[in-house]
Amino acid sequence: MSGILIVAEHLRGAIADISGEMIGAAVALKAQFGGPVRVLIVGHDAEQLAPSLNLPGVDEIFTVRSGNPHFDASIAEEAVVQAALQFHPALILTGHSSAGMSVAPGIAVRLGSGFAADVLAVEVNNGLVKATRSGYGAKVNIHVEFPGKSVVVLTLRGATFNAPDGQGNATITALSGEVDKMAPGYEHLEFIEPPSAGVDIAKAEFIMSVGRGIQDEKNIPRFAELAEKLGATLGCSRPIADSGWLHKAHQVGLTGKVAANCKLYVALGISGAVQHLHGMKHVETIIAVNTDAHAPIFNVATYGSTLDVFEFTEAIESML
Repeated sequence: MSGILIVAEHLRGAIADISGEMIGAAVALKAQFGGPVRVLIVGHDAEQLAPSLNLPGVDEIFTVRSGNPHFDASIAEEAVVQAALQFHPALILTGHSSAGMSVAPGIAVRLGSGFAADVLAVEVNNGLVKATRSGYGAKVNIHVEFPGKSVVVLTLRGATFNAPDGQGNATITALSGEVDKMAPGYEHLEFIEPPSAGVDIAKAEFIMSVGRGIQDEKNIPRFAELAEKLGATLGCSRPIADSGWLHKAHQVGLTGKVAANCKLYVALGISGAVQHLHGMKHVETIIAVNTDAHAPIFNVATYGSTLDVFEFTEAIESML
């Protein structure tokens, strides 16, 4: 067993962001696995979408045509299992999404592989895969190993790994098989778009987040206005989202979104619990304001202040 097989995701004629992110994760592990990085795309228009997956580090792209114009978990699962039996990868990656989770467990059962879901980090120790995922309500990180398993299936959390930039040199090959003749296992009715909160933490380059230090829900409009004037995306810690002060889409952290593209992060009244730090500690420039000089947020901050968050905000507002 060697190499990595990535199960690409696409929806309504476009490659999903998680596909590139999985490629980024695989390329980072490529040398340790000692085999090629292969991408499998299954769908009615797989051949047309395949070139979008030709990113640096990918060795081969395989297409499998499905007779169903919409995603079908039974067809996708069969295609991945057939590919796995043909190529014998040591690691199979899917996204931790509705599509990925509808096929990954079945693939793992049929291959007798190791399995872990919602993985936020992957490494190889002495040739063995070690996956990191959160547990106990995102209060701890759990390291999962798979002794005795020659192949491991993982679903990767979105907006956690970086997709490679540029054009690759992968070959694109159509796989023959019986999946295009399989009867659809589902009846597609319609797409229902999720309600939009008008914010995308994962893509924002400048985020200003608020935490319990702002004290009251009635203060949210003030900070929202300040964020707008500064050209920042308004984020928040988990307690703010759990209290319903801001939509869940604003939450940064393990149970929210990772600030994947953020270059400047301003944390106002946030103590810095481990689940929040996971979503933003990688940011190049972090400014933290908290009256508690021992708050964990200062351990990752580039600049810090123990000024009262409202005094800090008033000072910024006076300059605008």
